[in-house]
Amino acid sequence: MRVYNTLTRKKEDFLPLIPGEAKIYVCGPTVYNYIHIGNARPIVIFDTLRRYLMYRGYKVTFVSNFTDIDDKIINKAKEEGVHFLEISERYTDAYLEDCQGLNILDSHTIHPKATEYIPQMIEFIKGLEDKGAAYAVDGNVYFDIDKAEGYGKLSKKNIDELKVGARIEAGDEKADPLDFALWKRRKEESEPAWDSPWGMGRPGWHIECSVMSRSILGDTIDIHAGGEDLQFPHHENEIAQTETLTEKLFAKYWMHNGMINVDNQKMSKSLGNFFLVRDIAEQYNREIIRLWLLSAHYRNPINFSREVMEQSKSALERMYNAKEKLERLLETCADVSNDEEESILAELEHFKKEFVRVMDDDLNTADAVSALFEIVRLANTQLDENSSRHTVEKVYQGMMELADVLGLLFRKQENIDNAIEVLIEDRQAARAAKDFARADAIRDQLKEMGIELKDTPTGVVWKRVE
Repeated sequence: MRVYNTLTRKKEDFLPLIPGEAKIYVCGPTVYNYIHIGNARPIVIFDTLRRYLMYRGYKVTFVSNFTDIDDKIINKAKEEGVHFLEISERYTDAYLEDCQGLNILDSHTIHPKATEYIPQMIEFIKGLEDKGAAYAVDGNVYFDIDKAEGYGKLSKKNIDELKVGARIEAGDEKADPLDFALWKRRKEESEPAWDSPWGMGRPGWHIECSVMSRSILGDTIDIHAGGEDLQFPHHENEIAQTETLTEKLFAKYWMHNGMINVDNQKMSKSLGNFFLVRDIAEQYNREIIRLWLLSAHYRNPINFSREVMEQSKSALERMYNAKEKLERLLETCADVSNDEEESILAELEHFKKEFVRVMDDDLNTADAVSALFEIVRLANTQLDENSSRHTVEKVYQGMMELADVLGLLFRKQENIDNAIEVLIEDRQAARAAKDFARADAIRDQLKEMGIELKDTPTGVVWKRVE
């Protein structure tokens, strides 16, 4: 497998520190609000990376943290008049709920919380201070970036230019405007704080990920990942403080996903085009969101719009229709051999190999989804009641194997049928309320799902059609 390493700006063979194992750290959420679609992209992309490495036989240790102490969390707690942990726990639970809907392998994820590693953070900062790479000023501790060898090597930023563009504000304690906080003194008695050699305070953001990664995965890890907006200053500062302390390489490979545009504009709160995952999920279930996020190469920008979501919805429905068709055929097809179907099995193997080839090429999920759809096409056009059970089973297994790597087609048939029944009930309610536009819209929606309705004197009956 080859991955694009942000550190070197080129694709490289993935050669983990320990053959057959992969240690991965992905920067997780600051839990002060529900996740938006921008947050969802690295969650889905690097979950898929983890799934693919497992598929290829790697033993994967996957860490994604929770930043559960931060200015945003503290401010929200003040606004609501509650303890900061009530805020962080509420949104941690909401995050996990969204992850479940996105089919994230959370049972295979280590989720450290920043507040659980305060002693290790203090020890880490003391180590930097002992090396002369950190300095304390009135209860605050800062990292001296001049002590970091090659600062800027990840983001490729020119540090001299950054220094010229930056300035120290009046009253700023830092010796250099680019120095960053490792420990922050408590501003007021009500603020959450921990005792330290520098007084009551709390860790800075950057130190948290360095310490949690090192504590769980060791001094050097295989892959550190996150959104491209984290390259600078967060990941740059992680490298600086970690490599200065350990004098070892922090991560062999750095992987960053591209950003999300909304209707071809950059997503931002100021533009009012900022969407939470759970808001979108009211209209498009989270599996549709996952398929949409996988439909473009992870390093490229991806556009969110109603049109692309409708396309993803229709595409997922076609996949489920193929799955259901194969499951029905498995119950009815004869268990006999059919030499004429060898070409179908040869095509299946070709698409499976193509899936591996494109995923090996820097996790090209867009082309991997296309390979999966070729198997869907194979199921829909080449198999019927006259096919042998052996061939149907092989195609079904191949389709589900690749779908599982992508985290798709995980919903059970019963759940899908229940969703159809709910839509039919909604249509009946709309007709009773004489909201015929709504009733027609639901009928069209069901038709797109391959569901045909028939109104009878005893009620509505439905069936799937190809």
